Amino acid sequence: MLIPGRCHCGNISFTLRWEPEPTEIPVRSCICSFCTRHGAIWTTCPTGVLRVSVREPELVSKYSFATRTAEFHICTRCGVVPLVTSCIAGRLYAVVNANALDGVEPSLLRHAAVDFTGENVEERLARRRRYWIADVEYVEASA
Repeated sequence: MLIPGRCHCGNISFTLRWEPEPTEIPVRSCICSFCTRHGAIWTTCPTGVLRVSVREPELVSKYSFATRTAEFHICTRCGVVPLVTSCIAGRLYAVVNANALDGVEPSLLRHAAVDFTGENVEERLARRRRYWIADVEYVEASA
């Protein structure tokens, strides 16, 4: 299943090839203050393929906090956070905000709350290597 997504204004857009075809899409609500304040719900397909395109890179703010092992990609024009990336051992991993997906039947989404506050950095990176999308291409348009 090929799932398009984007920030509200379309500056940051992506396609997520979900393989195999999902019977449900797990989404998690992180309880950290950043995700809570943005209303983000994250999904990932470890066997999927994510292609991200940024039309105006100067309108993207990348925000890291706490362990500084992930970057939240925020469109400064519309304020939406469509994805998070983490570079681990030279490889880019990502999760996408399910609220930024286009054309997904809401009945496919299976919600769960998660709390990662007890993880140390090594555990956090190991979890991301196991569960985040590992086939990620991030392309910014040239000026």
